[in-house]
Amino acid sequence: MDVSSGDSSWLLRLRGRFLVFDGPDGSGKSTALKRFGALARAAGLTVTEARDPGGTPVGERIREILLDPIHAEMTVRTEMLLYMASRAQLVDEMIRPALARGELVLGDRFVSSTLAYQGAAGGMPEADILHAAEVACAGTWPDLTVILDVDEAAAARRLGMLLDRMEAKGAAFHRKVRAGYLAQTRRWPERHLVVDASKDVEGVWSDLIGGVERWATRPKP
Repeated sequence: MDVSSGDSSWLLRLRGRFLVFDGPDGSGKSTALKRFGALARAAGLTVTEARDPGGTPVGERIREILLDPIHAEMTVRTEMLLYMASRAQLVDEMIRPALARGELVLGDRFVSSTLAYQGAAGGMPEADILHAAEVACAGTWPDLTVILDVDEAAAARRLGMLLDRMEAKGAAFHRKVRAGYLAQTRRWPERHLVVDASKDVEGVWSDLIGGVERWATRPKP
């Protein structure tokens, strides 16, 4: 069943909201985002899906540079700034206008990825990342970030042999990435939902839908 209560009316509360699906490479976040987008559209919502990095012509060019294995010498500071440049264009060109139209925006990665990959795993100071994010995002932040959590061994099995530059950084790096995501959920629990992505597909989906529904229907403070 695609909606935990059998009633999809709660999805209408997501108009004009910004939800991000994030997690380690191989967690299934992109697949979950697509399925959630289809569910929301079936409920009558207009949905914009925003890939980060990418999502715009400028952002897609930046994405090519970031993920190309040929750029092995790229420093973590350069990575961080390129991700933020792509994100700034995405916010201005796609995310903010869609929110202004009352659409549901679903982000495939956002600042949470930079905090995990370039921060926790890459060693960039969190304060530097958040400062750059303030400039790039200009006040546009997710209402909820769904973290699909999976350990590095399971993620590696799912990814197979064809890895981009970030995916190919090794088990120790990706262990730190996972820890970085989980640290964010502890620091800002009200803005995060953790889903155990090691379960079977339908188990993950049930937990995800149930969690988002509880968040969307929670009493306002």
